[in-house]
Parts: sequence; structure tokens; C-alpha cells
Amino acid sequence: MSTIHLRLTHLHELLTSSAIFFILILLFKFCRTSFQNVDMLVPVKTVALGEPATFTCQFPGNKLSNNEVQWYKQTTGDTLALIVKLRKHADPAFGQEFSSSRMTASKNETVSRLTILRTVPEDEGMYHCATIDWAENEWQGTYLYLKENAERTSKHTIVQQLTAADSHLPGDSVTLQCSVLSNSDKMCPEDLSVFWFRARSHNSHPHIIYVDGNKHDDCNKRNDSQRRCAFSKDISSIDNGTYYCAVATCGEIFIGNGTKAKVQG
Repeated sequence: MSTIHLRLTHLHELLTSSAIFFILILLFKFCRTSFQNVDMLVPVKTVALGEPATFTCQFPGNKLSNNEVQWYKQTTGDTLALIVKLRKHADPAFGQEFSSSRMTASKNETVSRLTILRTVPEDEGMYHCATIDWAENEWQGTYLYLKENAERTSKHTIVQQLTAADSHLPGDSVTLQCSVLSNSDKMCPEDLSVFWFRARSHNSHPHIIYVDGNKHDDCNKRNDSQRRCAFSKDISSIDNGTYYCAVATCGEIFIGNGTKAKVQG
């Protein structure tokens, strides 16, 4: 059995020029579901801190023409906070925690848009839009990731390891490994989960291959001020592609820079 090492780094290093790819978001306790029972992919939008961010919800037909649209923000681990309600022939009605001085919102018959005029560290999180009518409610969501967010990066020291993967024979088994180092007072080992992804090609979206929930037993204190969490996953039959791991802790996501596996033949 050979070993592939991944290092943890910032999410934006993995994003293509479109700044959006699909990643599994299973961190929101509001859903009250186990990791094994959730299969929801949402887009991730990355924006430089201080720049504007626009979210778009599009529904078929003219579903939005007469229906109310609601936008919510959800910080990982928290419940939904109402941003704004949009009704036909009415001004946007913002929630108590949000202001029209920082955000704009609009809708027409098919599309609703929410724009943060200037992003701040606290804006990072999940943004949901919902169309509300008497028969059913439909939801869409996007995760906003802010580059250069010092509020996030100051909490963790990323252990950077990269060992080039050798070529493998068809059917070979491997072990994926990654780790993260954090100050013990800022790590959340009781609420830590690990995600494993594979992208078959450079242009393809990563797809989930495993989810490991509640991995606090894999963490240990290195000294009085630091805690190290190390994770591994055995893959019984390796395929061509780039393998990633992502660690969710303290309401944040850290994801590996990826290691390529090449199968001979």
C-alpha cells in the first residue's frame, strides 16, 4: 500500500478563473441531518476581501413574477438570518441585522440578485434564496469564500506537506493523508469533519468520495499551545485524478492543494 500526502491550504488556490466550483457543504447544523444522509452540492464563490459579491438565483418560467423572494445568510453552525424580503411593487424589506447601505437586492420574473457592495470578513458564509408561494418553497444556495480573510487564517497554522505520488497499477490501494495544526483554544475538535474529493481532470469539478463526520478522536495536543489533527482514508482501488481532503472546524473550511494519482496502463 502506498501513501498520498495532502497539505491543507486556502480554498482559493483550488479555484479556476471562473471563481466557482462545486464542493460538498455539510456543515450547517440547521439541517439537523447526519453526514451520511446528505448529498447536496452547492457552488462556492470566491471574492477578494473588500470587493463586491453578487449572488444570483434563477428559477424556470416566470415563477418569481408574483412570488415573494427571501434571502438568508447562514454562518456555519448557526441558523438562518433573514437578509431581505422582495415583493412585487414594494421596496426591499431588510432584516434587522442587515442594511441597504451595504447591500442591494432585486428580482424580476425569473432572476433574483443580492449584492454585497463591499465585503468584510464577517460576510463569509452560506447565502440562501427562497421563492415562497402557497404550494411550495424552493431554495438555492451559494457559499461565499473571502480571499485574504485574516480573521480566518489567523486561527490556524496550516501544515504544508507535499509528497509526489508515484504511478500506480490498476486496482492498487492507497492511503490519503492530511493534517491541520491549530492553537488549542481555537480548535473545535468536538465538531470537526473531514471530506474527501477527487477531480478526474484539471477542468472537472471535484466530486465527493467519502465523508467522515465527528473526527475529534484524531486530534492530539502537541504542546501547551498547539493541537494537531491528522486524518487518513484508505482507497481500495485508485483511479486517475487529483485527490483532495477538506477539514471543517470552528465554522470554517480548509481544503488541501491536491495530489495527482496516475494509474499505469
